[in-house]
Amino acid sequence: MFFFKTFGNKTVNELRKNQGLTAQEVAQLIKVNPSLVKKVDQHKFKKVPEPLKSKLEPLLKGKHVDKAPWL
Repeated sequence: MFFFKTFGNKTVNELRKNQGLTAQEVAQLIKVNPSLVKKVDQHKFKKVPEPLKSKLEPLLKGKHVDKAPWL
């Protein structure tokens, strides 16, 4: 559970870069406007508003890779 506590304290930008994703790619994957992703990029993850936070969480934790068609 220690990982999840530190997850919220990192910025969205850090978490996005750890997954190797650009703001454009994140916006495409969660189907939102890229300006919205760029707007919350410098915020800590725990400060992101809830509708966007629930879309971003699986993506930034790397769970989107589990849905790859070749697995």
